[in-house]
Parts: sequence; structure tokens; C-alpha cells
Amino acid sequence: MASRKSANASSAASPDGGARPGSGSEWLSLTELGRLYGISAVHTGRILCQAGLRQKGGSPTAGALEAGLALCQHPGHHHQALWSRQGCARHLEDQGLEALQQRNLVGLWADLLSALQQGSPAISVSAEEMAGDVPRELVHPVNRALRDRGCSFQVKPLRRAAAPRPACLPAPAADAGAPRRCG
Repeated sequence: MASRKSANASSAASPDGGARPGSGSEWLSLTELGRLYGISAVHTGRILCQAGLRQKGGSPTAGALEAGLALCQHPGHHHQALWSRQGCARHLEDQGLEALQQRNLVGLWADLLSALQQGSPAISVSAEEMAGDVPRELVHPVNRALRDRGCSFQVKPLRRAAAPRPACLPAPAADAGAPRRCG
């Protein structure tokens, strides 16, 4: 993929999540951006139009340019517009699209956990043990994929660990031998 990074490092991300030129954001053509989601440049363009980022003629809207979601290398030539990968991702994902890389990871995790649940004498790890390694952001998509496969196993989202509490308070030295109630 022939992605481009801006050379001017004078500005940063915009408040709406878009990237400003020079922020180190990855700038892609419609073809490259669509390829990340497994869709065509035409479909990507339609989604960006629906989101109000692209005009019917193909040029980025003033709002997209101001938000740092698009760059025009040569104004008037919409084929020369570049789109912020990070900034446009939210708009594409709002339409139900999922990046192919994530989709592949979800499928691999679902296949593995489903196979582990079925069990095999050659495998010494359980689905429950492996589920602890599923990245937090993939838990819900992996569970959806497991349900779609007819697998009853579900990954339990990890809860944030609370501060450990002592099992009981230590007894003062004077009555160390006496029983003391915990809790």
C-alpha cells in the first residue's frame, strides 16, 4: 500500500478526532482506505458523502478539510485528495464496517476458542485459559462470532481489578494467641 505521511510536523489532531496535516497521520487514497475495510473506492466515497465529508463531485467538503480528515494536494482534482486513515475510520465503522485486520483476528480467536471448547487429547489448554488472552477490544466481536458459529462458549470480559483487601486484620501483639474474628 502506498500510504503517505505528511512531512510538516507543525500541527496536531483536531478536537473531532481528525488529524491535522503533519500530525504523523496516515494519508490514503479512497482506494487504499477502502481496501482496509474490504470495499471499493466507489463504496468508500459514497460513505464519505453520506457522512458529509465528500462532495458529489468527489472533492472533500470544507468541513472535512477544516477537521483535518482530508488533504487536497492539487485543488480541483478530486483524485488527488488524500484521506486521514485515523480520522475517517470512525465514519466507516459507524456504517458497520470492520477493518479486515480486526475481522481476521476475530475469526482466528473464534476458531481457536471453538476448537478448544470441543476439546482434543493433544491440546492441554482450555478455552477458559485462552480466553484470558483475548484483547479487551475484541471480546464482544469474538463473542458475536462464537454465537454465529453455534458455539456456546463466551469470553468473559475482564473486570478491572480492585485494590486487594487483607483477609483479616492482624492481631495486636498482646493478644496474638487469642482468636480474632476476620471481616
